[in-house]
Amino acid sequence: MNKKKVVAISGSTRQNSINHSLIMAIADLSTTSLDITIFDGIANLPHYNPDKDNEKVAKEVADFRKQLNNADGVIICTPEYAHGVPGSLKNAIDWTVSSSSFPQKPTMLITASTGGNYAHRALMETLKAIEAKNIDNLQMVIPFVKTKISMDHKITDDNTLAEVRTLIAAFIETINNKQFD
Repeated sequence: MNKKKVVAISGSTRQNSINHSLIMAIADLSTTSLDITIFDGIANLPHYNPDKDNEKVAKEVADFRKQLNNADGVIICTPEYAHGVPGSLKNAIDWTVSSSSFPQKPTMLITASTGGNYAHRALMETLKAIEAKNIDNLQMVIPFVKTKISMDHKITDDNTLAEVRTLIAAFIETINNKQFD
């Protein structure tokens, strides 16, 4: 079986973030089905400016869009900052609007934070607006994440592990199944 190409984006710019560990855990859990590449340039994207969103877009933006366009799916794992979406993540998503990198792209969203519900709702609205594929069925919130995921990329909470496995299976099914088109 061909592994599906997936771009994973952490909404945190911290090098040793729990969301990065979550992405690594997902990669370990799906190694036979998914080829996950972590986009690690979120902090390097320039601030979104519609006047600079043209054929001469910044190299960092062009590279990000190319990764998304070449992927079969996208995974976003993000914290919540001050009841909102991390600015760097929203900025990255804003750069994709005119390039249509998300429409009908299977996208899995996990908000993993102390709380997470505020940012999660906002991101769900954004991803629906840009037509991420099957987003209603490919999302979850992991509250109190630091008690459930270790920094060595292991999901230590049995219920969370079961939920993440179910989410991964639905994500893979969405990528492989045309019924969601």
